[in-house]
Amino acid sequence: MDHLLASTIGLLVAAIVVAQIARRLALPYTVGLVIAGIVLAALRINIGLPLTHDLIFEVILPPLLFEAALNIHWNELRRDLLPVLTLAVLGTVVSAAAVSAGMIYFLGWAVPSALVFGVLIAATDPVAVIATFKDNRIVGRMRLLVESESLFNDGVAAVLFALVLAWAQDADSANATDAIHVLRELLVTAGGGILVGLASGAVAIAVAGRISDHLVEATVTTVAAYGSFILAEHFHVSGVLATVVAGLSIGHIAQPGDGNRSGALTLRGREFVLALWEFIGFIANSVVFLLIGVSIAGIVLNQRSVEALLATIGIVLVGRALTVYPICLMFGRTRWAVPLREQHVLWWGGLRGALALALALALPATMEMRGEILIAAFGVVAFSVIAQGLTMPLLLRSLGFCPPTE
Repeated sequence: MDHLLASTIGLLVAAIVVAQIARRLALPYTVGLVIAGIVLAALRINIGLPLTHDLIFEVILPPLLFEAALNIHWNELRRDLLPVLTLAVLGTVVSAAAVSAGMIYFLGWAVPSALVFGVLIAATDPVAVIATFKDNRIVGRMRLLVESESLFNDGVAAVLFALVLAWAQDADSANATDAIHVLRELLVTAGGGILVGLASGAVAIAVAGRISDHLVEATVTTVAAYGSFILAEHFHVSGVLATVVAGLSIGHIAQPGDGNRSGALTLRGREFVLALWEFIGFIANSVVFLLIGVSIAGIVLNQRSVEALLATIGIVLVGRALTVYPICLMFGRTRWAVPLREQHVLWWGGLRGALALALALALPATMEMRGEILIAAFGVVAFSVIAQGLTMPLLLRSLGFCPPTE
């Protein structure tokens, strides 16, 4: 216990230092964390806290999902729900299919391994992009599209991953190839997660409505965040979707001007809940991105694997492009039209992060090409966070999104 506590405190101290340096250098905070993790590993400083599937999935992921969902305004999301869901659902399928095909055709991967990688890497995590939006005071529809698409995309990718992994492990099974069975599992996993999230959010709102203590109100939201995830996983449905839906439900009464008339949270409670989850999100992001940097530094590559990794990054970027531009074109003549310059941000801002790594680390030891999948996942995450994260401010300025400097 002492060792775990010391490791956690050490990570938080590193996060404080990185936050100050990143602010002075005008760097995205998450990019600085990954670089700091790589430096710590290069200096052979023992962090003492390995990056594992259980750590990401059970400790870090629920607060990250809940905090992001809590800060989405339902009234704004409702206006763009159709394009958001289309990007998240159809887009995830298209991206996974495109990446899988690319890995099979260009790198000669086996079909099961390619499908598993294609699905897990379809999960986006635009934390660095949203941080850049905040730094440049960018608000409005584009930020909503980027953040909400990522949230729902995570849920869809997690559900598809479970189904594809089951198929990959037993490709000769009749159940694994039966379309009706797959559809039923998909509906049960996704629908069950949504129902658990709705129930958890409703209970939390009902309980909070009977409380006037802001500390207890905040505790209720914490129980809802982790409780919805744990409950859903217990019933073998999507914990990711459950936590997202619970966060959206509670965010509807927590956000200013977004359902506050219900009185479910006191004014002080709303302010404290939003501040608390901003802090929890900061801590969770700090830990996971530092550990990502440490893990990336431990990957040993030769010339052949570097070439394969560069090809993988290119395939993933093409897969993301095939998701964003054709789907946005579908809405080109409707009220949901997305301007081309915003499409560029959606494409380049489709970073990969914690969920993709959690899914990769969840692969069983007997999985064919598990090592190659892990290296590819970590490589794509490293490129997206560092290269795409660092260049996002330049892209925003070149497209005219950033306000003029004062």
